[in-house]
Parts: sequence; C-alpha cells; structure tokens
Amino acid sequence: MGNRKKTAARRKERLKIIPLGGLEQIGMNITAFEFGDSIIVVDCGLAFPEDDMFGIDLVIPDVTYLEENIEKVKGFFITHGHEDHIGALPYVLRRINVPVYGTRLTMGIIEHKLTEHAMMETTERHVVQFGDVIEAGNFTVEFIKTNHSIVDAAALAITSPVGTVVHTGDFKVDYTPVYGDAIDLQRFAELGRKGVLALMCDSTNAERPGYTASERTVGSTIDTLFQEHKDTRIIIATFASNVDRVQQIINSAYKYGRKVVVEGRSMVNIIHTATELGCLQVPENTLIDIDQLRNYPGNRTVIITTGSQGESMAALSRMAESIHRKISIGPEDTVIFSSHPIPGNEKAVTAVINKLLLKGADVIFQDVHVSGHPCQEEIKLIYTLVQPKYAIPVHGEYRHLIAQSKIARQLGYTDDNIFLLRSGNVLELDADSAEITGDVHVGNILVDGLGIGDVGNIVLRDRQHLAEDGIVLVTWAMADGGRQLAAGPEITSRGFVYIREAEELMNGADLVAQEALWDALDRGITDWTRLRNTVKDALSEYFWKKTQRRPMILPMILAVE
Repeated sequence: MGNRKKTAARRKERLKIIPLGGLEQIGMNITAFEFGDSIIVVDCGLAFPEDDMFGIDLVIPDVTYLEENIEKVKGFFITHGHEDHIGALPYVLRRINVPVYGTRLTMGIIEHKLTEHAMMETTERHVVQFGDVIEAGNFTVEFIKTNHSIVDAAALAITSPVGTVVHTGDFKVDYTPVYGDAIDLQRFAELGRKGVLALMCDSTNAERPGYTASERTVGSTIDTLFQEHKDTRIIIATFASNVDRVQQIINSAYKYGRKVVVEGRSMVNIIHTATELGCLQVPENTLIDIDQLRNYPGNRTVIITTGSQGESMAALSRMAESIHRKISIGPEDTVIFSSHPIPGNEKAVTAVINKLLLKGADVIFQDVHVSGHPCQEEIKLIYTLVQPKYAIPVHGEYRHLIAQSKIARQLGYTDDNIFLLRSGNVLELDADSAEITGDVHVGNILVDGLGIGDVGNIVLRDRQHLAEDGIVLVTWAMADGGRQLAAGPEITSRGFVYIREAEELMNGADLVAQEALWDALDRGITDWTRLRNTVKDALSEYFWKKTQRRPMILPMILAVE
C-alpha cells in the first residue's frame, strides 16, 4: 500500500527545467533539471564582461538555487569544452562540489582548469563515451555524438519519470567532419520514434537560412591561401578551441614545407591537451618553439595565434601594437583572420586589422571561417527527427530564440507547445501539460582578479564615473581636535583636466574649497562628514558651471596635533 501511494505521488510530480543563465545572451550557459529529490545541471559557463564592466575579468552565474538545494544536486553534465559552457566550473565547484561528466577532450580542458585552481584532488570527474548512459538520481543521461567547432561535442538525452528531454548543446550537422564521425542522426531519430517530451535546441544561427557549411570547406580555402602566399610568412588567428581548424592549418603547413609556431597561452594549452588525447595529429618535426623562428626564413613558417576577436592582451593584438617580445609584423607577413567577430567585438577586430595594415602586412579576413551552429534547415532536420511534444529554444539572444520559435511554427507547433524562457523561469512539464510556474533567483557574479562577487553595481557605477569624468582629490588638515583648519585645502586631479593647462580653473577651485570650509567653520560646523559634504557640493557646482562635467570629488581630512 505504501509503495502504491509513493507511485501515485510520483505520477503527480512534474519535471522542472530551470535555466540559470545563457538566455538573452551568448554565454554563461547553465540549466538545472529537477524531478523530486534529484537535480542535474547541464553545462556551467561564463560570459565575458560588457564594455561598461570596467576592470571585470569574467562573469559567472549566480547558483544560489543550487546551493539552497545542494542535497539534491547529482552532478554537472557538460556538452562540450567552450568557455561559455565550462568556464565557471572552477568557481561554482567550490560551492557545489558534485561529480562532473564529460567526453574526452571536454574533460581534458576542464582538468587543465582544475589544475590551475588546485582543485583536481577535490573534484570527482568521469570521462564518458558517446552512447554511455549515466544514472543520476531520478534521471538517466545519454551522451549523443554531434559536430561543433570543437571536437567531442555532445547532445544529451535526459530521461525522467515523465519523459525524455533532448538538449542539443551547441551543434551543427557536418557530414564530412575533420576529426571523428558525423553527428549521430540515427540516434536522434530513434529517440523521436520512442517519444520525446521536449527539445532544447541551439538557436545561435536560427536567423540564417540554409545549411552551415562543413568545416572541411575552410581547409580548402586555407590550402589555397598557402599556395597563393608562398613568399610570405603566414600568421593565422583563430579560436584556440577550434581544434579541427588548427588541424587543417597544420596539414597545409606540412604540405607546403612550413614549420608551425603556436602562440598564445590558451592556444598552447588546448593544442597540448588535444595532442595528448589523440584529437590532433601533428606530423613529426612540424611544431617548433617560438625562439626557433629566427632559424627559418619567413616563407618557411606559420604562426597560429590567439587574438582573432581583437582581445587587447592576446598575442595578435600585441603584435599589432609592436609590444610582442618575439614577433614583429611587417610587409613580408600575411595575416589571416580565421573567424568572424563575435557580436560586440567588431570595433576591436577592425582596430587590430587597421594597425596590421599600417605595418604593411597583407590582411585576409573574409571567407576563412564557417560557423559551428545550425542554420534553419539543420534546425528543421533535428525537429523532424526528434518530433518533440514541446519546443524550448535555447542558446542565444532573445532575437535568436524568437527566430527558432518561428521555425517551430512552420513545422506545425503552436504557442501552447513553444516556450521562450528567460533565465530564472521554472518550466514544469509532463506528458499532459507544460507551464511556467514561477522564478528562482538568478544573476551575474563578477570576477575581478582574485575577488569573486565582491564587485557589485555600486562599484561598477563608481568605475564608470571615474572612466567618464575623472576624479578630484581635495585634502586639508584639521587641528585642535578637528575644530581648526591647519593646512590646505590642496586639490589634485586625475582623468579630469591636465592641471598645468588648467591653472585658472584649479586656482578657482582652491578658492571655492577654502571659502566653503571657512564658511562652515564660522557657522560652527566641526563634524567631519558635514565638512566633507560641504566642500564636495561647492566644488561639484563650481566644476559643472565651468566645464559642464561632474568629476568624482573625494574630500580627505588629516588630523594633526
């Protein structure tokens, strides 16, 4: 009788899908699946800071919900090794220390991160193969072979007591991949025949018609460029994680008798990991150390580097700025950008291109890249194979999710079967119904150096104020227990005006500060907080009238005997 009641209660339970990040943006992908006393988490990515996040290194998801339900969390299941899917793991695992599951290269990259954070001994890790099924509480999770711009990418078939959800991860349909097998469309079809409750499908290219080209097409383009530029040194900038692209560059370099130098910390790390795991095949004596470049003529070498997105500290940007210690760019160089700018990076990429052109380099930045995400026809193919009851577009800005919802409508889905979620939404579903029933706390945690979460909106606002208007420091000394002015005030500024060329303005500011202080002291004001505010308000008004600017004004009082 007791078992019958438990079974009846379970039938009433519904699966909860809770995106904790990754919607409304590119990056910070993390989704919780909850049924009864079990939670599994798919991916744990970071986002890179926006332009107004001054000094911030990384943005990671707020996982308060997982912390509050830590006894339910069974593990992290990772689809592939890109930063927007694994980058937050070293930070989140400190608070949610549960097993991590991933395929070979994915786990290799994760382990490198864990080593850097001294977390290898404290983290339980499981390398899985395609086709493996993992039991985790009330869930089973199957890893399915897909193709993407990194090797060993996987989709997940997540089965709960009320049905199966297929999460595609980032994918494309590539029938001729550079490494490994093509996407396992047969398995998607088998799942579809058995019945799939919901499909969570990559939306990044949902606005683009047609199909995404095979990675091999880039290899042909690269080979042609090598043939056309036999007399120059070739420098190719691409994503460090695009192992297939690196493989094709190495293949062409070997074919044309060139030695290869790998430059950029992330590029070196991933190529080392991929080579160790057999995901990258490098002919003997092809790779050389950067210090050996001087031993070969330029037309016998290739440099594979980071910096394709215009990152200021990446190797290519340092070459363009003439601050790279070992590589100088000149007219005998051909620089190839084997990537498209991520939205928001266009200006930075253009700036690097212009600097390279000014140095006389030949710069090629068109037709040397293909996407790792599905266009509209591939999305339709996956829907047709899987035939889910519910469509849940994921991975992308809101416009991308909308674009996929339109594709689903073309395939016969109605508004009742399509769910455009926002981060924090709780979607409850079973075979009979689905609805958004509430929200959980989500947000951004900012990483600045060694500080995690200690920089918030107020600090960012101050940094923005400093960046836009500069700072004015006003210092004076008080004696007699803080009742008498002993020295000052003295005014200095940074980022507001150049003092030597603004003597009249700063002399006027000195007078304004003195008058404000004397007036306050004459009125018997000795409270230091009130004195600071009095001087600050007077100077703020003065600077606004004179310059139409509002610098940050920081009054400082020194006590003297």
